[in-house]
Amino acid sequence: MAVYTDISEEELGAFLRHYQVGDLLSYKGIAEGTENSNYLLHTSEGAFILTLYERRVDAADLPFFLGLMEHLAQRGVSCPLPVHRRDGALVGTLAGRPAALITFLEGMWMRRPTPAHCNEVGKALAGLHRAAADFPLTRKNALAPDGWAPLWEPSKPRADEVEPGIAREVEKDFTDITRHWPTDLPEGIIHADLFPDNVFFLGGELSGLIDFYFACNDLLAYDIAVCLNAWCFEKDLSFNLTKGAALLAGYQSVRPLEPGEAEALPLLARGAALRFLLTRLHDWLTIPDGLLVEKRDPMEFVRRLRFHRQIASPTEYGADIR
Repeated sequence: MAVYTDISEEELGAFLRHYQVGDLLSYKGIAEGTENSNYLLHTSEGAFILTLYERRVDAADLPFFLGLMEHLAQRGVSCPLPVHRRDGALVGTLAGRPAALITFLEGMWMRRPTPAHCNEVGKALAGLHRAAADFPLTRKNALAPDGWAPLWEPSKPRADEVEPGIAREVEKDFTDITRHWPTDLPEGIIHADLFPDNVFFLGGELSGLIDFYFACNDLLAYDIAVCLNAWCFEKDLSFNLTKGAALLAGYQSVRPLEPGEAEALPLLARGAALRFLLTRLHDWLTIPDGLLVEKRDPMEFVRRLRFHRQIASPTEYGADIR
């Protein structure tokens, strides 16, 4: 989450008159994240998240994102719900941008997740995959391997500003991963961005999943690979095998992996690391300083990439493939 667009109290009041959410009491920008402008609102009816969609979010994708959240909630997945306007629509316009109001989800994200948290995330991810299986809409993954080149090509000439030699190193990974990317594994709707700040816990229990704005149709095992990158590396960027085993065991307790999915995890984990490296590198080089937005270090994913290159078997992530 982030703030790119400032809004006035008058603009917000006019926007909220299209909803049955009571009177506005307060609002403030939320600085975390890099994709949309987000505000926390308190009204006489409760708390809500207001999202103004910009940058990478295509307004044509909003029926998919918001409809998916409703679909998942109806099937028992704990996630925020989009609020319908008085005319029944889910999307309005604020400050010249598409905007939606979402219910506020109680909880907090874990800055130091434990293996128990990782196990719960694995279960929740598999539950999401199962619950989304009959969602009728589809969306291509714009950040699948065939979408990486538009990020990499303009960044490549300046990549060595981050660390000398990065351009050559990433180019080699880019070529190798895209050449060997699997195409015959189970597919479905994936979250594609289930990092710790998108998972809330209350009293040790997982209370819900948020931020579905990268959700798409892709390889289910790729979503697991994203989570291995997001949840199982420590602050010093060493891989925690106990966390990896807990996450994978949690997932397989709900949806067992097919043998081909397990075998592909090392390559998929490399690909997931490369995908987040490329978006972080692009943002690092192009987002102006001074915005109320967090620019994240691309080197964290360079180091993850280097780790994944050494992995020969899914058992090195803690997978039980007996």
